[in-house]
Order: sequence, then structure tokens, then C-alpha cells
Amino acid sequence: MFKGKQYQKEIILLTVRWYLKYPLSYRNMAEMMEERGLAVRHTTIMRWVHQYGPIINKMIRKYLKKTNDSWRTDETYIKVKGEWCYLYRAVDSTGATIDFYFSKKRDHKAAKKFFEKALNSPHNSNPRVINVDKNPAYSYAFPKLVKEQSLKKETKFRQSKYMNNIIEQGHRHIKRIYKTMSGFKNFEKASSTLSGIEAMNMIRKRQVEGINSVLLEVHFINNIMVEAV
Repeated sequence: MFKGKQYQKEIILLTVRWYLKYPLSYRNMAEMMEERGLAVRHTTIMRWVHQYGPIINKMIRKYLKKTNDSWRTDETYIKVKGEWCYLYRAVDSTGATIDFYFSKKRDHKAAKKFFEKALNSPHNSNPRVINVDKNPAYSYAFPKLVKEQSLKKETKFRQSKYMNNIIEQGHRHIKRIYKTMSGFKNFEKASSTLSGIEAMNMIRKRQVEGINSVLLEVHFINNIMVEAV
């Protein structure tokens, strides 16, 4: 996966981690590398983020701690090429990320795909209760999920803005990083970047077993990327 790269794996993953974890632009990252004697173009860092962000997201999944059965679901807006797209997100009652799904549309099909992705993730518990906003798409998606036996018919659905405060706080972290970017020009690249941001956010929230410090985080990511090769 790193064959033919001009820089060592550790340097590549350093820039990818920092970009996905902190509110830094690609040009900020290039300047920080230059201070360390490394001439890396900001466009090169961008390509690394697009390539390795989704792989980090994929590789951490089997190491995630189990979430609880009380879900909070919401969508936040992300602009791509001047058009609003929608990042579906869910956390449990402790704030641990359950899953996310990036969509061009905000409709019942997108809502259903999001829940199918979340329900199929091995680190998630089957929800006892799901708190949602007033998006009418959910009222169409939920009966279909129950009919397909993806959701238990005993699962409770409720609409409460107060109960969703915890996920709205999570949106702010994602938006703080997104705000420093110059904007997305392509949906697929936006999706790749957001998957990496969400993955690093899960690690930051200590959702990976045994990772409770920055140094352990660095070793963990370097190791799982060796597994991915």
C-alpha cells in the first residue's frame, strides 16, 4: 500500500492523522512539514488523505468497543461543489459514535441505508430506543427496517430535541475540522475525507480498546495500516 511512495509510511500517516484530527488546512500541513525539513506539496497530502482515510476507518472497526442500545440520530449539512449534502450520524447515550453515512439526498432511502450500515456494524448493539429529529423520512424508513427484520419491532422511536443535544455537540467537532477546508469539489473525495475524520474522532473519544493516549494512538494506527497491506 505504501510501495513506490516518496516518503516513509510513518511520515505519510503522520500528515493524514493530523489533518483528520485537527482543524488544519492542507497548506498548513505542508508548512508544518517544511519546518521539519520535508518538502511535501499540499496536493500530495490531499491525495494521501483521500487514499488512507477510508482505510483507517475500515481497519479500526474490529477494535471498537461495543456501543449501548440507546441511539441518538441526526443529520448535519456538508457543502460539496456549492450544493448541500447530508452527513447522517448516530451516537449512543454516552456520546460514542455508532456510525455515519454521507448522502447527496435527505430522504427515506438515505435514512434506510444509514440504519442498515449502522445495524450491520459489529461494534453496535441492536437498539432498544432510537431518538430522531423531525425529519419525516424516518417514519417511512423505520417500518421497512422492521418488516425486513433488521430492527426489532419492540424498538422504540421517539422525537425529542433535548435528547439529541449530545449528537449536536458531536456535529460541532466535525464541523470545526471541516470549516478549515477550502470546500469539497467532489462527492467521492468528500466522502473519503469525512470517513477518515469520523474514524479519528472515534479514536479520540477512546472507542478503541486499550487506546488511552496519543502515543498509543500513533502506534495503533501504524500497526493496523501494516495489517491492511
